[in-house]
Amino acid sequence: MKQCTHADALPHPEPEPLSETCPECLADGTHPVQLRKCLVCGYVGCCDTSPGRHATEHFKGSDHPVMRTFEPGENWRWCFVDHVLV
Repeated sequence: MKQCTHADALPHPEPEPLSETCPECLADGTHPVQLRKCLVCGYVGCCDTSPGRHATEHFKGSDHPVMRTFEPGENWRWCFVDHVLV
């Protein structure tokens, strides 16, 4: 079973969210389907089901490997590098 090699390097406590929604979707006038929060810097972006896929774009531009869901009642994390739930 593949494991995430990045979770141990994440800051503790995790950073505060930089916004309550995806700023790129807000600027574009679109609506995110679901939100993700970067666990390195606190960036909030939309999921890959959303038109902009801004969370993935954030990873590609920043190399910040792990995001977590920013949806109420959910608590999973995803490592973009290792392609596993953390």
